[in-house]
Parts: sequence; structure tokens; C-alpha cells
Amino acid sequence: MSKKFTHRLATMDDAPAIRDVMTKAIYELQKDFLSEEQLKAAPNFMGLDTTLIQDQTYYVILHGEGMDNETIVGCGGWGKRATLYGGDKSAGRSNELLDPKKDRARVRAMYCHPDWARNGIGSMIMNIVEGAARDAGFNKMTLGSTLAGEKLYQHYGYKEISRTMDVTEDGVEVPLIRMIKDFK
Repeated sequence: MSKKFTHRLATMDDAPAIRDVMTKAIYELQKDFLSEEQLKAAPNFMGLDTTLIQDQTYYVILHGEGMDNETIVGCGGWGKRATLYGGDKSAGRSNELLDPKKDRARVRAMYCHPDWARNGIGSMIMNIVEGAARDAGFNKMTLGSTLAGEKLYQHYGYKEISRTMDVTEDGVEVPLIRMIKDFK
């Protein structure tokens, strides 16, 4: 496979393809870290937050030649609102805007299509997201990581501050790692 990737801001027209990448990534890339019960529960805590698209802080990674032949192979963004993670229907959402002088921007909703994993897509997203957050005046970031994403974030200098469990209404626990990074 050729590794020619480009990126652009996501649009609402991209939402179905983004959701498809997210679903495949959750079930394929998390299966070594979560039980079947946890995999089924994961969409309660993961998914597309369309506020990120509306805020123009969410990106798609594309593979292919020309607009008619491009495929979304990854996605991710950063948040300037208080919500740390989760999709449109996740509990605990907040639209409160963050203050770049005192708050941490959020790394949000990073996913890679399983067929394209280990091709630098996560690194590409991290570089885009951190650069955009810095350009918006933020000098520190935070995120909620899955177990599968932990090594990537550590590679980028994020430090663990806590490990918790999100719990569904049915009592299924899904692990979450809260991490932070300060820019120099």
C-alpha cells in the first residue's frame, strides 16, 4: 500500500465515513485490550462529537489521489470546550469554552482504520492537533486515552495522571487513562 496521506478539516458530509472508521477501530484495535462485553459497551463512551466539526477542530486523514479517489483512513481533533471525550450522545458533555491562558485543550476522538494502523496516521494527527491547539493559544493539553492509545500518547510526552473506569448503566466498566502534557 502506498503511504501518501493528506489531511483537511472534517465536514458534516464526512460524518458517515468517520463513524465507520470509528466503529471499525473500536472493534478491531481495542480487541486485545477489552473483553467482548467492554467492546460492546465502548460506543457509550466513544464516538463522533459533531461539535468538533462545527468548531473546525476536527480533521480527517485521507489516502488516495484526487478528490474522487480519496478514502478517510483516520480522524482526530482537539477540543476548545470542556468535554474531555465521548460522542454526541455520551453523558457528561459540556459546551463551556476553555480559556487558553489557564485551561488545557483536549486531544479528542483519534481513530485509525484498522487496515491502515501502524502507518503513521496517529502521529500525523498528533502533529496536526497539537499545532492547531498551540496556534489557538493553548500551551497545555489533556486527553482521555484508551488502553490501545496509551503508547502513542506516551511517545508524544503525555503523562498519566489517573486510571479510571467509565461504567455503563448496565454496570460494564471500560478503562480510561487521563493524561496531560505541557508545551515548552
